[in-house]
Amino acid sequence: MNRRSLLAALPLLLAGNAVAATLAPTAQDRATIAAVEAYLNGLKRLKARFLQVAPNGAISGGTMWLDRPGKMRFDYDPPAPFLLVANYGILLYRDRQLDQTSNIPLSQTPLGILLSDRMKLSGDVEVIGIDRLPGEVVVRMQRTGSPGDGSLALSFVDKPLTLRQWTVTDPQRQETRVTLLNPEAGGSFDAKLFEFKPPAGAFGGANG
Repeated sequence: MNRRSLLAALPLLLAGNAVAATLAPTAQDRATIAAVEAYLNGLKRLKARFLQVAPNGAISGGTMWLDRPGKMRFDYDPPAPFLLVANYGILLYRDRQLDQTSNIPLSQTPLGILLSDRMKLSGDVEVIGIDRLPGEVVVRMQRTGSPGDGSLALSFVDKPLTLRQWTVTDPQRQETRVTLLNPEAGGSFDAKLFEFKPPAGAFGGANG
């Protein structure tokens, strides 16, 4: 599995008629953006099984926990030896088989947008496209000041709006897609799920 893709983070097939929302958003676009902001700002905790497709086509699965703001854990099923944990403003990647750990600031990954304290799809984050399919809407976004970091596409089932999939595109245009299976919103999680020793100089919080 491609390590760069894992570090870039974690996804929906982009299809349909893209709308240049940043250029001329329609009333429908603005309503969609407002609905997505409201939904994500109300989504604090989520647990789900996941299916991940890496850029090279490799498929893996496991269990994920999302605890906004700033926390996430991806526990991969064997034989995949990987673990991804986000906390302290850092995305940590652990390869248990090689006994190696790497990390990257959440502020430098598209995934950090999803983990931000307050989801606002304007200003620091811009919508670069909206794709509408039957019963589904995909909102594509990137950081306004650093588009070279890559982009994030969030896929929602419509009516009611529910997050089902996302695609992270890294700076090399490599896509990693994650599909959520049987997601359960709410509840409480053991804080130990997201614990690791942060690198020297790191500090808590994820601003997206």
